[in-house]
Amino acid sequence: MTKNISILGSTGSIGVQTLDVAKNIELKVLGLSANNNIDLLEKQARELRPLLVAVGSEKHRQELSNRLKDTGIEVMSGVEGLNAVATLNEVDTVVTSIVGIAGLIPTLEAIKNGKNIALANKETLVTAGSLVMSEAIKNNVKILPVDSEHSAIFQCLMGNNIENVSKIILTASGGPFRGRTKEDLKNVTLEDALKHPNWVMGSKITIDSATLMNKGLEVIEAKWLFNLDFDKIEVLVHPQSVIHSMVEYQDGSSIAQLGSPDMRIPIQFALTYPDRAYNSFSRLNLLETNSLTFEKPDIETFPCLRLAFEAMKEGGTLPVVMNAANEVAVGLFLERKIDFTDIPLIIEKSMVAHNVNNNPCLHDIIEVDLNTRNEILGK
Repeated sequence: MTKNISILGSTGSIGVQTLDVAKNIELKVLGLSANNNIDLLEKQARELRPLLVAVGSEKHRQELSNRLKDTGIEVMSGVEGLNAVATLNEVDTVVTSIVGIAGLIPTLEAIKNGKNIALANKETLVTAGSLVMSEAIKNNVKILPVDSEHSAIFQCLMGNNIENVSKIILTASGGPFRGRTKEDLKNVTLEDALKHPNWVMGSKITIDSATLMNKGLEVIEAKWLFNLDFDKIEVLVHPQSVIHSMVEYQDGSSIAQLGSPDMRIPIQFALTYPDRAYNSFSRLNLLETNSLTFEKPDIETFPCLRLAFEAMKEGGTLPVVMNAANEVAVGLFLERKIDFTDIPLIIEKSMVAHNVNNNPCLHDIIEVDLNTRNEILGK
């Protein structure tokens, strides 16, 4: 099976692992994008010889264009470059792994151009789930989840009727601070927060995992991906990260998807669906798995998960505000400008102050996102 793909965010954790998957199966990579890591992007471009690469700024475009002038590869920049990579005529599937709301517009452009989406960008559905899913239906486009949890739910639903679902259960590792108290969290460092116990991920998503906001974003994403009411979505902490998620049906049956904590497995499934392909990735050995345990999430100590459920229940532009505030707060924490415990306080303050628009268009979503960021940063 030969498939032509583009990767938005090829130098990030998911992008790099997607290229590892591409080597394992018959994938032709025709488009790549990165923000500012032009050293790695140049290396990827020379190895894969895509038709087009895109970078964040014009300055980086000029430098990369000079470096790649012997290859004939076109180099573009900014939103125009992202959209071009996402809409290449020859591409069948676009892997969207850009971090943050920056992935929304190129994902929508890809959908409007009939490209299937391997979705690793949570914020696309968190901020504009109704718009994105409507466009996907209108253009007969498949949105295939790359997140391990949503891939698990997707696989557990295969061959079953969504109307027979009692609830879905998203599992969470609990992050590096599972079991800590509010008092404990006052003293955690950036280095502590970046030490995820099970997964290797980018810095933003790793901090989101530490606050449990990552799970909150996944809850909202699941609502749109699987067309479920919020009261049919549950979260359980599962420290071993062996069961990636499960579905409970109305007859009392529960179906779970298990595997090693290796993101390449759900990435590959999204790119080979409905088929499966052999790989040499890690295998789950149940004999070496001593126990599988589960806990309720501690939403008092980790309020970000509560805030996400509140945003999902209210809907409209409130998830946009929550997401924007989280992106800014996490950025400030990564720059050591705020404490870890300030992150949920900033998010909640923005949400409380917001006047919800219950039927936003794309322009409204982008405007609310920008205004939220500016208010937090005092611009």
